[in-house]
Amino acid sequence: MEGRNAVALDYRWADGRNDRIAEIAAEFVRLKVDIIVTGGNAVLAIKKLTSTIPVVFAVAVDPVGSGFVDNLSRPGANVTGLSIQGPDLAGKRAELLREVIPGLRRMAVMANVAYPAAKQELAEVQAAAHALGVEVIALEIRGEQDIAPAFEGLKERAEALYIASEALVDAKQVTINELALGARLPTIWGVSGGVHSGGLMSYGPSLPALFRRAADYVDQILRGAKPADLPVEQPTKFELVINLKTAKTLGLNISPALLARTDEVVE
Repeated sequence: MEGRNAVALDYRWADGRNDRIAEIAAEFVRLKVDIIVTGGNAVLAIKKLTSTIPVVFAVAVDPVGSGFVDNLSRPGANVTGLSIQGPDLAGKRAELLREVIPGLRRMAVMANVAYPAAKQELAEVQAAAHALGVEVIALEIRGEQDIAPAFEGLKERAEALYIASEALVDAKQVTINELALGARLPTIWGVSGGVHSGGLMSYGPSLPALFRRAADYVDQILRGAKPADLPVEQPTKFELVINLKTAKTLGLNISPALLARTDEVVE
């Protein structure tokens, strides 16, 4: 708690912009802060600038595959944190979409391919969808300017939209949901914020729980623990969230069986 534990907190927000991430990373290294807490999309930028300042990522899609840590049990170097198992849940999300849309045949997937973990998740969704007999239309974006044109290129070719959650799309949730509703596309997100901002549904780990756990890691490191010795943790709490207002707008009926499994309903 700032002011009570002799800890000063400096906040920065990159708005999903890679150039801004690099600027913030350089600023924090220049300030010689004691520890940096961030999301997975900023870890590589920080690692390029320092091998001594401890780094805790509160959320990361694939920490090993993205090159953040050597392995989950022994991270090595100055970085550790928490994984959200993004690619591992791709099949579950595809199945949920098909449960809501039984005749689903074509699904668009929006992924920021400038972020390696989102690109990997796109591949995982393609594999899962193929097993379900669902065609995937890849909407590859690299910046905010690519979002609206991606929708324009769909031209009613898809029946649903899967969003590979990461900093860029999460920062533009409202825009994406508005465009999806305009195109009559049910959406599934990896984070519940995408549902609270107008998306249809989400399935993934509880982000508040992960950020609270990240605070425990910060406490341990400030007390002398080394990031290299703190295992990267996997999430233990997963949430299914459905927006009934959006379902009604899209003319979708959510079955009682699915609602019974839902952790939160937005009305």
